[in-house]
Amino acid sequence: MLEAAAIVLAGGRSSRMGSPKAALDWHGSTLLRRVTGIVARSVDGPVIVVAAPGQELPRLDAAVEIVADDREGRGPVQGIAAGLAAIGDRAQVAYVSSTDVPLLHPAFVRAVVTSVDDSVDVVLPEVDGYRQPLSAAYRVDLLTAINDLIEADRMRPAFLFERSRVLHMTEADLLRNGTLSRLDPDLRSVSNLNEPADYERAHALPAPEIVVERFGPLARPPAARRQTVNAWSLGEVARAASLTLDKHVVAALNGDKITRDPELPLVSGDTVAFMVADAGG
Repeated sequence: MLEAAAIVLAGGRSSRMGSPKAALDWHGSTLLRRVTGIVARSVDGPVIVVAAPGQELPRLDAAVEIVADDREGRGPVQGIAAGLAAIGDRAQVAYVSSTDVPLLHPAFVRAVVTSVDDSVDVVLPEVDGYRQPLSAAYRVDLLTAINDLIEADRMRPAFLFERSRVLHMTEADLLRNGTLSRLDPDLRSVSNLNEPADYERAHALPAPEIVVERFGPLARPPAARRQTVNAWSLGEVARAASLTLDKHVVAALNGDKITRDPELPLVSGDTVAFMVADAGG
């Protein structure tokens, strides 16, 4: 597998939404915090947020890098170029996402990124009959070609696809990935929010089911050692389990990441294990 990074484009004008999408509430967090957290769980390289010049962004994880687009209002190709330039030689592939896909699942990102090989420059999903250039993977070395298109004022992603080796992935292609077909069978990962009604519908969806485990003193009766709760974030899981993420309690996500970050985004299939800090490091 090629080393992968992620780019999240946050500088769109949000004209139909009526307010900046990046800062919209998502169950105590923000859309941008959720999407950057999900892609960070999915790639091994840096996560780059591309903002408009002077744009104010909501609080993000300290590891997320922020760069400004050189020119505002020039569309996603300009933002992709800024993100690829920021990645440099730290990764070979970049998953590119918009900021308005709160239902994005790490399994989708991984399915797209791992489809890039030596014969492919772009992996382009096609869902519901539409190409998804902002849910796609791009080779970082496409930067030169993209800059040439920008210089020629050919700013549509289609122009890049015309001069690239593109792997088109249909819904059937994507769902051949067993993990993705189990965890995101409807491919809601590409469902973006363009208008207030889209946001309201998505915000009203039930939270994903998360398995909660307790270890050590936290598992003593009457507390259940294992339970299932619905939550969008680690903070919501802790509250549902009547626990406090303080210096005495830590959480392990899927047996790996140790954290106390209440805004850590969660998705279907996740398991969160709580333990006392002395036991969890």
